[in-house]
Amino acid sequence: MSRILAVAPVLPDHVYDQAEITAELAAMLTTDVRKRAVLERVHAGTRIGTRHTALPLEEYRELHSFGEANDHWLRVGTQLAERAVRRALLTAGLRPEDVDHLFFTSVTGIAAPSIDARLVPLLGLRPDVKRVPSFGLGCVAGAAGLARVHDYLLGHPRDIAVLLSVELCSLTVQRDDDSVANFVASGLFGDGAAAVVLAGDERAGELGVPGPEIVATRSSFYPDTADVIGWDVRDSGFSIVLSAGVADVIDAHFGADVRGLLGDHGLTIDDIGAWVAHPGGPRVLEAFAAALGLPDEALAASWHSLARVGNLSSSSVLHVLADTAPPEQGAMGLLFALGPGVAAELVLLRWP
Repeated sequence: MSRILAVAPVLPDHVYDQAEITAELAAMLTTDVRKRAVLERVHAGTRIGTRHTALPLEEYRELHSFGEANDHWLRVGTQLAERAVRRALLTAGLRPEDVDHLFFTSVTGIAAPSIDARLVPLLGLRPDVKRVPSFGLGCVAGAAGLARVHDYLLGHPRDIAVLLSVELCSLTVQRDDDSVANFVASGLFGDGAAAVVLAGDERAGELGVPGPEIVATRSSFYPDTADVIGWDVRDSGFSIVLSAGVADVIDAHFGADVRGLLGDHGLTIDDIGAWVAHPGGPRVLEAFAAALGLPDEALAASWHSLARVGNLSSSSVLHVLADTAPPEQGAMGLLFALGPGVAAELVLLRWP
């Protein structure tokens, strides 16, 4: 097994009330009074109080091309990435040169060399660090990243690995797009990043850090759902694909997948002491709870994260993990998320 040694969530410095963001974006997205009313209702229905943005709110008026937005993604994203990894390593009591493996994910910008490569000289990572940049997993990538890093550490039990997620969703909002999908995305997604330090089983035993162990993982890909979540890539950048079918996919598949993973380890829903759910939005959280038969308070950490920062795509579930109070000794937890595909990733945790 691998062990999570530290989780470091970070946010951009610019933070605004949801109503401020709505007012600013309304002028960019539509000139139709009736559609503006729809936008305001959609934003208000997210239950989000505040969100952080990569840029000061008024600067979004000056973004007219994908290239400009992507330049900001690379600049601000690298700054947040450096902060997150430094903080996570400091918390774990490790140095940059201790890192053997770096898994980086983002679905809100692109660059080659990627942000993880730019961190090598910035942080002083070893030149032989093994890097895996990932694009396309979307919201599921926080959970998928933990699972893939765990896979690596099973074969390298003496290694230290870092999972890094950077998502600047505000830079993907499409101007002059008055579709319901764009209204929903512009009201739901926020900006943030997170870094997680993990150790292989042998190294974790030597360090003695009492973080949760990753016991097992499960990946599920649901057929005929490609048009439910994702991007259409346009000249203007990433245009959101987002349908109301997400909750239907959860209803149809998710409960059986969770119960299957738990059953493989002799567990039931009642044995889970900590639920770490990706806060995809109110309907998503409600669908998760219904599929698992959970009381409202079981997903309280996810609801709190949604209200405080919005949906941070792949970074969100890692922010929720950081906010999850350690349950009693030996307790089990389940971390999970959905993303484009539609795909689900489940990560079974145990606190030692």
